[in-house]
Amino acid sequence: MPIAPEGPGPSLASFRTKSASEDYNSVFEFMADNLYLSIWFPSFHEQEILPRLLSVLKQFPYSSPMTGIGHLAVRSVSWDQPILFQQTFDYRVDPERALAMAGEFMHEDNAYELDVLWELWTLVKEGDLDEKWELRPQIVKFIVFGPKFEDATYQQNGHIQVDFGLDAPFLYEDVEFTEIVEKRIKANVHKLVSFTTAVEKNCGISGRVLWSESEDNLAQKLIERLQKVQ
Repeated sequence: MPIAPEGPGPSLASFRTKSASEDYNSVFEFMADNLYLSIWFPSFHEQEILPRLLSVLKQFPYSSPMTGIGHLAVRSVSWDQPILFQQTFDYRVDPERALAMAGEFMHEDNAYELDVLWELWTLVKEGDLDEKWELRPQIVKFIVFGPKFEDATYQQNGHIQVDFGLDAPFLYEDVEFTEIVEKRIKANVHKLVSFTTAVEKNCGISGRVLWSESEDNLAQKLIERLQKVQ
């Protein structure tokens, strides 16, 4: 579980703990893990929640065919309480419209969940056909914690937590490393790093942490891949 850092947070490269000469194959010892980005702001009062969220959403590289928000849910007080409001948008809506709806339930003890899509290179196999690489939409969840939600859970999880799903698209641990695998991983990692960097530069944050659910050394795994693909 992450803890809010003192400043905007280091880049991925600053987490490096191994030299480039160490065995690259060690990265394959890890299992796929969930990947999160926790974001903190200098303040997150009720009137600041939606503007700060919108600033982060504006940095996100949406899937070009399916831009915008696909689902919105509002929870009150804690995770064990019933959902206060939810809406699915079959044709997706602009972030501003979704946040206007969320604004009707604005309170410091609420949490807000939004689903969006981005495109990552994915290795797919259909029937007896050979495997091939395709840019496919992947769900990313934005979870916004009001300061009083779930006993101030934002202190550990961030005012905004971005759930990228499994880290497999950034590692492909079970795939033999080839030139094309290198190219696809590089593209996926670049999209991840570009987004986190844009948030740091443009959103007035006070801290950010990229972390994994099992607390394995995710940053080390990513750096191993970055060293290979750069």
